[in-house]
Amino acid sequence: MALLTDQLVGRAEELGSFEQALDEVDTGNAAAVELLGEPGIGKSRLLAEFARHADTQGRLVLAGSASELERDLPFAVFVDALDEYLRGLDLGRLKRLDEDVLTELAQVFPSLSSLATAPVLALPHERYRTHRAVRALFELLANTRPLLLILDDFHWADSASVELLGALLRRPPAAPVLVAVAVRPHQLPERLAAALERAHRAGALTRVELGALTQPEARELVGERVDVLYEESGGNPFYLEQLSRSATRESASSRSPEVALTGIDVPPAVAASLNEELALLSDGARRVLEGAAVAGDPFEPELAAAAADTSEPDAMDAVDELLQLDLVRETDVPRRFRFRHPLVRRAVYDATPGGWRLGAHERCAQLLARRGATAAARAHHVQRSAREGDADAVAVLREAGEETLRLGPASAAQWFADALRLLPHTAVDERIELLRARSAALTAVGRFADSHEALLEALQAGARLASAIQRLSDQASEEAVTLMNELTVNLVWRARYEEMYECAERAVSAARQLGDAGLTATALTLLTMAGSMMGEADRAEANWREATALVDSLSDDELARHLESAARLAGTALYIGRYAEGEEHAARALAVARETGQGELVLVLVATLGGLRRLRGKLAEAGELLDGGIEAARLWGNTHALVWMLLGRSAAALHAGDLELALVAAQEAFDLSANLDEGFHSAEAAVDLARALLEAGEPQRAVDLLLGSAGASALQLPMARAWADRAAAAVDLHTGDATTAAQRALAAAAAADEMGAPVEAALSRTLAGRALAQAGEPDRATAELEHAAGAFEESGALRYRDEAEQELRKLGHRIHRRTRPGKTGGSAIESLTERELQIARLVVDRKTNPEIAAELFLSQKTVETHLRNIFRKVNVSSRVELARTVERADRVGANAR
Repeated sequence: MALLTDQLVGRAEELGSFEQALDEVDTGNAAAVELLGEPGIGKSRLLAEFARHADTQGRLVLAGSASELERDLPFAVFVDALDEYLRGLDLGRLKRLDEDVLTELAQVFPSLSSLATAPVLALPHERYRTHRAVRALFELLANTRPLLLILDDFHWADSASVELLGALLRRPPAAPVLVAVAVRPHQLPERLAAALERAHRAGALTRVELGALTQPEARELVGERVDVLYEESGGNPFYLEQLSRSATRESASSRSPEVALTGIDVPPAVAASLNEELALLSDGARRVLEGAAVAGDPFEPELAAAAADTSEPDAMDAVDELLQLDLVRETDVPRRFRFRHPLVRRAVYDATPGGWRLGAHERCAQLLARRGATAAARAHHVQRSAREGDADAVAVLREAGEETLRLGPASAAQWFADALRLLPHTAVDERIELLRARSAALTAVGRFADSHEALLEALQAGARLASAIQRLSDQASEEAVTLMNELTVNLVWRARYEEMYECAERAVSAARQLGDAGLTATALTLLTMAGSMMGEADRAEANWREATALVDSLSDDELARHLESAARLAGTALYIGRYAEGEEHAARALAVARETGQGELVLVLVATLGGLRRLRGKLAEAGELLDGGIEAARLWGNTHALVWMLLGRSAAALHAGDLELALVAAQEAFDLSANLDEGFHSAEAAVDLARALLEAGEPQRAVDLLLGSAGASALQLPMARAWADRAAAAVDLHTGDATTAAQRALAAAAAADEMGAPVEAALSRTLAGRALAQAGEPDRATAELEHAAGAFEESGALRYRDEAEQELRKLGHRIHRRTRPGKTGGSAIESLTERELQIARLVVDRKTNPEIAAELFLSQKTVETHLRNIFRKVNVSSRVELARTVERADRVGANAR
């Protein structure tokens, strides 16, 4: 990292803030600091001093910076900070990470590319997996000593780096990691500003603002000339230093174009001083400096020589001259140099003649191609130098977009746009393909309006190729059925169920005439959903069976062309209570979506599959799936998808007994749904929030919410009636009407049983048991409570099992812990799932929960849930007992072999 001076002047208070953050990290917690300041104010110098201090105290310090003119390579600032260090790291240490984590890291860091052992099937919408992998890497690196990660000039960071920082701030590493980020406050991209502000409000980030030096501090920096220079510099250290340089050297006449700092308010005297400094250079050194400004910051002398169109020996002589004049400085990486300050690089680059600059970028691109560099590494120079109609340039930019689409869709969208700009207008087929690719990239980063515009242009281009197009007045055409299906979906969101039913009937009739199984299945699925919402249970069931048979008859290749049919069929299962079949359809559709790159359906399927697994009592699996879905929806910027994920997560947390998480997720979903002009979302959100309030002991608020405008339409949903009955039963019990409460709670349990929702039914039975006990019917109360406790234990809803058993104790019953049928306490290891057995063996290795989470790429909460289930199945109460049981089972197994 380049330093402006040999010693730091002032800044004691700011360094104190950093010290406090380091103290926090030394306790084992993660922390973050944002350093704000105008250009030249001394952010880099302060970070360098802080890094030196942390290094001397034994912390691991890794530092990187973003570059103003290279903002399109995904994760560039993180690569700058970590890649060289990772290159020298012991592979054995890295291989403690899960294989999936290593595969993700290999896509980000060039030094780890050899660790990729399997193809990555995740899609752009699932780039949260990369964020989790980097978090796990930081936890590994900080395992032996605290890690200080410095990210300088982050206002120039690429979009992928901004997303990664946001993810790390939202969910910090479970390790002593301090992230220090330096930015210019008036040059922050909107998404970065929002992430930093959100973290600051949440208390996850300390904000340090760097101001001008006082006059005494400035005197310490430049000496007695301060009286002349202070007012003109405004106390800005870089300006002070630059003006001081000018005052101590002889005047030189300028032989080169004058520098200008476009878009930055730099005092004229500072710009003049830079001009004087550059005028001292020989012609050869000036040209190499200009070539370096084109090559990058930091730069390699070979690439700077290519840009300057000079020989490498001459370039190295020029670099020596530039080092002597302190215009460039060495870095920690061999054969890498940096400009003294980004403002110097910017000034030199802007001063180069436009035509020469085009050629310089072209020469850089050619050298990188000869080296075998990736398309993404070459694209920066290609996009700045290529001519319209250059087929090779179009191919490079297209390849760069395809390389980075998954990890950096914003960069991919820009490269696809650059390829389109260069593409000849006669290349219609390729234009359509590029427009579709750009639309997919824009969708992945939540730029839906731009994505829609790109798709419209693609459709218009396709229309010019077609000799004729079938009129939509033909109601049996494929286009007409597709349009009717889309209209039906639109009516779902607007809760206009009668119109939805009529439209779906027309679509089914037309699709049958066509004989298209995929379209017919989609229309039948929508008709099933409409029927279930209107109370037409028998007809909904018949339509469901027919749609299921059609989807099951499709091969995976055929299903890929009609994947929406399977997705909607699985979603409909939520509304008609066919949870097991729905889970099978959702799992199959999700696998096909990932294999065929249909990312737009992945989030829908994740939300659906998470909901179905939760309703079937697979709480840990549902929570893990939905946690990823929430991260993906936030990255995508899709409010609809985020609402669904949050609702599912709230319900899964509720069933697992995590009331705090359930309420937070439901409240956020309810608040977000208020901004959607669709009654269906707000109805679902009202139901889930009411359910969380009910379990949190606020039944009246739950009833009031369900009887409000959002909840009124929610009561038309089948399961919602059961929830409303349970809420009303809780109110009855609270007001002393135990008999009515029992009746309503049992009705709610019966409805949930009919829907195949065991946890929901058990929650109602627990309430019924309490009501029956108060009504003087202990035998019936016992039966309901025992039924509920058994269902909770089978589903892993241990908090609610404990509550049911507590009610049984009040009735005088002793509790005997259950093990799975056919398993004794001594052989219960056999009852563990593969994931549970993995975790149990890591407990034997004395790994902590954070270490297990890092190694298996899980959240700590998921590890805790698995351990609770393991303790229950193995019938132990401590980690020591579990370790002994696993070791004993291993010895028995070894003897048997």
